[in-house]
Amino acid sequence: MAGIEFRAVSKGGLKVTTIGLGGTGLGNMYRAVDTDAAVKTVQAAYDNGIRYFDTAPVYGFGVSETRLGLAIKSLPRADIVISSKIGYDLVPIPPEELKPALWDQPGSFRAEFDYSRDAVMRSLEGTLKRLDTDYVDMVSIHDPDEAIHFGPGEDPYARSRFREAMDGAYPALDELRSQGVIKAVGVGINQWQMLSDFVVAGAFDYFLLAGRYTLLEQEPLATLLPLCEQRGTRIIIGGPYNSGILATGAVKGATFNTRPAPEPVLERVRRIEAVCASHKVSLPAAALQFPLGHPLVSSVIPGARSAEELKQNLAYLREDIPSELWADLKQAGLVAAAAPTS
Repeated sequence: MAGIEFRAVSKGGLKVTTIGLGGTGLGNMYRAVDTDAAVKTVQAAYDNGIRYFDTAPVYGFGVSETRLGLAIKSLPRADIVISSKIGYDLVPIPPEELKPALWDQPGSFRAEFDYSRDAVMRSLEGTLKRLDTDYVDMVSIHDPDEAIHFGPGEDPYARSRFREAMDGAYPALDELRSQGVIKAVGVGINQWQMLSDFVVAGAFDYFLLAGRYTLLEQEPLATLLPLCEQRGTRIIIGGPYNSGILATGAVKGATFNTRPAPEPVLERVRRIEAVCASHKVSLPAAALQFPLGHPLVSSVIPGARSAEELKQNLAYLREDIPSELWADLKQAGLVAAAAPTS
C-alpha cells in the first residue's frame, strides 16, 4: 500500500479515503483524553491526507461528536466526509446517575435503543447540533443487535431489532437520501450474519463492519461479501486490530473483541506474527492493510487518541508488504485462500 487513496462508498459516487479516523477514541473509550488532544488528533489526520471521519452519538454519549465538531471548524467542510449513526437515543440524566463502563467521563446521558422514524429525526438533529454543521454525509443504523459480542456457538440473533430498523429507521434514512439531505445509508454493527439480511432487505450504500473481516477473521468472504457485490454495497472496516490484539500482538492481557483473548486466538496471532517477522513486516501493518486488499472495502478506520497514534497508523498503512507475505499466510492456513490481497 503506497499511501492514501480515494474509493467510492456509495452508489451516488461519494468517495472516502482508504484510511479514516474512527471516533471512539475521541469519545473517551476505555480512558479519557483531553479535548485539546482530541481536536489535534483530528487536525493531524486532515494534515496527513485523511478526509473521512466516523463518529456516533453513543461514543462518549455525545463527547465524540462534540469534539469532532470543534475540530472541523478550522477545516474546509466540503473537503471532508463525516459519517454518524442513529439507533441510540440519548436521554439526559443527572451526572450522579452516570454508570460509565465503556466510556470514561461521558456526557450526562443514558442510551436507549430506538429505531423509530421520530428517533431518527431527533437523533440527526442532535448530531448536527453537536457537530455544529449543516449536514452529515453518511448515516448508518447502529447496533441493531444491541451491540452484542458473541463467541463461537452463540446466537448472533439473540437480540435482534432488525424488523424495527427496517420498518422505522430505514425508510426515514432512504427518504433523506432521496432528498439529498444525506448521501449514503448504511448499517454499523459488530457481526456479519445480520448484515446478510440487511443487504437483501434494503438498498444500502455501505456497511460499517467492526472486525469480522480482518487478518484474523475472514468468514464474510463466503457469505456476506458476495451478496454485497451483487447489491453494490461497499464495506468500511472498523476495528481492524480486532480491538487490540493485532496492534499489540499476542502479549499478556491482549484483547480480542473487547475481552481477554482466548488461548486459540493468542496462538493464531503468534503464528501470524512469526510469518510477518520472517518478512520483516510489523503485525499492525499487515492487519491494517489486509482488508484493503478486497475491492469492496472502501476504508479502514482505526481509532486514535493522539496525533502520535494517528501518525503511527499512517506509517503502518505505508509500510511495504511483499506479496510473498500474503502467500505464506495462505499457505499456512492463517488467511483464507480466497482472500484478495494487494
